Amino acid sequence: MKLCTRWRLALILSVSLAAFAETPAVHAENPTLLPLMPLPLHVVQGEGQLKIDGGFSIALEGYKDARLESARKRFLSTLSRETGIPYHDGTTSGEATLVVKTTGASDAVPSLGEDESYHLEVTPAHALLTAPNPLGAMHGLQTFLQLVSITPSGFSAPVVTIDDEPRFPWRGLMIDAGRHFQPLYVIERNLDGMEAVKMNVFHWHLSEDQGFRAESKIYPRLTGKGSDGLYYTQEQMRGIVAYARDRGIRVVPEFDMPCHTTAWFAGYPDLASGKGPYKIETHWGVFDPAMDPTRESTFEFLGKFIGEMTTIFPDAYFHVGGDECNGKEWDANPRIKSFMRAHGLKDNAALQSYFTARVQKLVAAHHRIMVGWDEVLQPDTPKDVVIHSWRGPQSLAAAARQGNRGILSNGYYIDLNQSAAEHYLADPLAGDGASLTPEEKKRVLGGEAAMWSEFTPPEIIDSRIWPRTAAIAERLWSPQDVRDLNSMYARLAVVSDKLEFYGLKHQSFTLPMLQRMSGEAHPKYLAVLAGVVQPPVGYQREELKDYDWHSPLNHLVDAVPPESDTARKFKNLVDEIVAGNASPEMFQKAKEWLTLWRDNDAKLEPSLKKSDIAAELAPLSQSLSQVAAIGLRALDDLQNHRVADAATTQNDTQVLKAAEKPQAVLRDMAVAPVETLVQAAAAQKP
Repeated sequence: MKLCTRWRLALILSVSLAAFAETPAVHAENPTLLPLMPLPLHVVQGEGQLKIDGGFSIALEGYKDARLESARKRFLSTLSRETGIPYHDGTTSGEATLVVKTTGASDAVPSLGEDESYHLEVTPAHALLTAPNPLGAMHGLQTFLQLVSITPSGFSAPVVTIDDEPRFPWRGLMIDAGRHFQPLYVIERNLDGMEAVKMNVFHWHLSEDQGFRAESKIYPRLTGKGSDGLYYTQEQMRGIVAYARDRGIRVVPEFDMPCHTTAWFAGYPDLASGKGPYKIETHWGVFDPAMDPTRESTFEFLGKFIGEMTTIFPDAYFHVGGDECNGKEWDANPRIKSFMRAHGLKDNAALQSYFTARVQKLVAAHHRIMVGWDEVLQPDTPKDVVIHSWRGPQSLAAAARQGNRGILSNGYYIDLNQSAAEHYLADPLAGDGASLTPEEKKRVLGGEAAMWSEFTPPEIIDSRIWPRTAAIAERLWSPQDVRDLNSMYARLAVVSDKLEFYGLKHQSFTLPMLQRMSGEAHPKYLAVLAGVVQPPVGYQREELKDYDWHSPLNHLVDAVPPESDTARKFKNLVDEIVAGNASPEMFQKAKEWLTLWRDNDAKLEPSLKKSDIAAELAPLSQSLSQVAAIGLRALDDLQNHRVADAATTQNDTQVLKAAEKPQAVLRDMAVAPVETLVQAAAAQKP
């Protein structure tokens, strides 16, 4: 959410929540107005409210354990932060406001496919949450927290009955700690965010060319020489496993092999296929170093290492990467080429398949199931290997047809700065997946949001994960036909604000960065510019400028979220105007936005001179002013049914075309809607 609209949207939010609480009975098949994300399987809303005040209490009945008690305390702590009402314990000698009845235990080690269902019934007098185990109970508690809102009579939850369970059993978030190390507090608060939206797999990417982040006591040089001193101790990793388990989240570690392994070789060069010497990379990209698949010592090393890591990570699944091997070190090594000829390995893909088969046996020997990226899938890949698809639904479907289970990340690469809508509409069973047989569809386990960290130091990472990952969480939890974008964005705005109560910084990170850039306590004009620009999509940022490990990520491109809410709403407004559906008030709103952007450059210009970081924004600010002026002219033509002058239209179109190009590594998101206005004005009949 942008600084310039923060307080206005906070006011809208409280009004919206009150409206949500007064809607009639609804079902999930007809997207509900309740501010829930993920949207439950079945919802029936009644009349009235359950008051949430200082007398609110919660009681556990039936099966009880330490995890449920911890969940009860977290629930009260979050509720207290949101309402400002102190709930020191929440126990009561009388009847509790919310009763949680749990039938039995969950698995001691969280496992794939456990029952995650729950039933929640809220009446004007009390609430009852029932679940077969603690997992379902914890999900139901998060749903209740999302129901709480401010109303004219105080905080309350609407009367409602919910029956809910997930569509897919694997709903994950991958965080890459290899390229930019993420401190424990970042991992923990993102696990809290995952719990809030019912995600249940934390995929921890722990090794990269730029750093090996997991302590090994058997091979201490992995972090001794393979990191910059930033890594997780074994005690810390066990702590994260426990923290995640407490929230119903499994932890799947990833140690990439045979490539993306430069950091391994910094301490243990004998694992490599090349001559070295090796040191951790400080640039981004795909590099040549690869493990030597021809040496038995390589597999002896990996067997001991995998065994050590399984004592830390108890999950049944172990991710070995396997992606992006260019084979150059293999091609340059005569001994490896001779090995390939002797073993009938016709190419590097076959050599990698040989390596993967050996590693799979090592993983299985330690009672784990191997997970690997698309590249590990070969005709003879064992059926219990899980394929993690970054290439797309076609690869995922191919794995399912071959008999392997799979998970999808293509479409969920949140580092690429795509919109929440694009992620939301990506589905594990879309495309080729739609033609799978019912049995093959069961092999599609779900998906993961992927947070690669080239441009995400700890200060920024929350804003790249949230709130868009909540939309992905809904795609993986809710029924496939829940796809209404307007409903999704309305609920996402509410959930985004609520996630701040979990300690996430995706909204609050922008202001300190703008203050740093401008040297101003209240950088309101810089905030106006920030509110209508976005980072480049995909890999354009790397194409526009050379970055490495040492590049400061403190520019406006780093300080703005991947998706501008203001620009998205302006585009929607323009679409209504050109469709002929706009009221006078909508024309006025569009005019206000365009006037704000047109006039902002003159007000911002003195501030930009105060800082070299801000100075690069001068052309972008000037361009936004020009674009807005063009938009105002076209808007006036449309409102007054006046055909635009042909010469003016041609000149405006050229200016807008130039403004499409990124400036200061940022995209002006007002350009496309203004182009729409100009085209519509020119297309009017006299």
